[in-house]
Amino acid sequence: MPRRTWELCLLLLLELGLGSQEALPPPCESQIYCYGELLHQVQMAKLYQDDKHFVDMPLSTDPDTVLQSFSELSEAHNHSIPTQQLQAFVAEHFQDVGQELQSWTPVDWKDSPQFLQKISDAKLRAWAGQLHELWKKLGKKMKPEVLSHPERFSLIYSDHPFIVPGGRFLEFYYWDSYWVMEGLLLSEMAQTVKGMLQNFLDLVNTYGHVPNGGRVYYLQRSQPPLLTLMMDRYLNYTNDTTFLQENIETLALELDFWTKNRSVSVSLGGKSYVLNRYYVPYGGPRPESYSKDAELADTLPEGDREALWAELKAGAESGWDFSSRWLIGGSNPNLLSSIRTSKLVPVDLNAFLCQAEELMSNFYARLGNDSQARKYRTLREQRLDTLSAVLWDEENGAWFDYDLENEKKNQEFYPSNLTPLWAGCFSDPGVADKALKYLEDSHILTYQYGIPTSLQQTGQQWDFPNAWAPLQDVVIRGLAKSSSLRAQEVAFQLAQNWIRTNFDVYSQTSAMYEKYDISNGGQPGGGGEYEVQEGFGWTNGVVLMLLDRYGDRLTSGAQLAFLEPRCLVAALLLNFLVSLLPW
Repeated sequence: MPRRTWELCLLLLLELGLGSQEALPPPCESQIYCYGELLHQVQMAKLYQDDKHFVDMPLSTDPDTVLQSFSELSEAHNHSIPTQQLQAFVAEHFQDVGQELQSWTPVDWKDSPQFLQKISDAKLRAWAGQLHELWKKLGKKMKPEVLSHPERFSLIYSDHPFIVPGGRFLEFYYWDSYWVMEGLLLSEMAQTVKGMLQNFLDLVNTYGHVPNGGRVYYLQRSQPPLLTLMMDRYLNYTNDTTFLQENIETLALELDFWTKNRSVSVSLGGKSYVLNRYYVPYGGPRPESYSKDAELADTLPEGDREALWAELKAGAESGWDFSSRWLIGGSNPNLLSSIRTSKLVPVDLNAFLCQAEELMSNFYARLGNDSQARKYRTLREQRLDTLSAVLWDEENGAWFDYDLENEKKNQEFYPSNLTPLWAGCFSDPGVADKALKYLEDSHILTYQYGIPTSLQQTGQQWDFPNAWAPLQDVVIRGLAKSSSLRAQEVAFQLAQNWIRTNFDVYSQTSAMYEKYDISNGGQPGGGGEYEVQEGFGWTNGVVLMLLDRYGDRLTSGAQLAFLEPRCLVAALLLNFLVSLLPW
């Protein structure tokens, strides 16, 4: 780095309040998209309503030329460029958002996939057909210049086209893509799924992990590790063992990333247990939320700001950005500045890894590698024991995040508390009935429009009153896979509630959303750092999954009246028996 540039970076660190502490490395090497004076001045000037807009803009020329022009302009204005000149600079040196992508209609898209015929309700069947059409709207392909001039883009090049979430999210995202792929497979689009899988595998081979999303500013953080599960779903659909054979070591490499970089030891009852956490030791504000992070840091003492930014990145890595789940520090747990993501051992992360270890054991056995199959089987058995010892709570009938600083479980309600049920990571056959009692005791079954993300109202988007599609899937499929008839029937009712919320909002707005407000009838969600987004990849995927599973029973009619939990199952069973009568 040139001496003058480094001096300016030091001045910037002082301005951000980091002069008295050791700075962590930036989230990537780009002095335009990840750190530096240009990023700082543009984002703090708030030229755009959404900070993500600027860091998604491609360059019109090479970075060195842009940085040199900016340096001269900044020097001329004593490093405080007036807004009008800054706007002119950006207009001259940057292109509009989305220029590096082109719309793409998946080549394997076709009319009338078979699952549509399983949906009895005509309105729901027509709606499912419209959601199937949306894959064409959400398909994207990178232009060749992203490959030939990668330095001019924040977008990370991928060989294969992909499905994006929608709205402000023009690139792919890691954990979103799992539920997208589930929907794509129901739409009989295995070729599209294989291409998306290959993109992720290529990223692991290049960076050692799957980044949060397809931008350079996401490089140093991942998201919930579902790559192995994606491969499993693709294999179940295609039986493409050759693809597995070619990529099994890459799947192992991704799990190694979590072992080497995200492990933490918990001492309990004289024993030591190793589990995993979200942890991103990289500094500075998140580029895509730069001004918000910088302003939030201004509320803290100088020595605490770098740690805050690392915790915010860890919260983003969790996929739950942001939630009361992580707000366990400070005197006011409702403030985002109290975030301590890395100080918690999350139930869902460890359940995802437990599931991945089981799948890896199965994969290696399928390929005839017994020693590696035994290795992953042993890892899963160890994690099962650890989940039981550290996170399971017999009295409440659920698993809970473990607070490393306060050495106790966080016993607030979150749907993620039941992720081991969804992932099949438990040994007690009665756990589904215990989980159902937990839902009843927490009054979750009283919510008619969806399962709330929490019971805390912090203003964060991963809290009440929002409900998110992947969390509905976690609870519904967790219960549905049980041998308990009670649990299965409650799963159906929860599915019915969620389908009607999505269907009713779609009927009113002709749009699918990333989240829904379930406090006063179903409506698009709110809160957090940006406006609710339309699209929407994983929401569509979960709806298609539920319509596939329960299509012969789901209806588009009025909501069921509220039922006391103890009456719910009896009413559902009666409803089910009536449906069998030969009218």
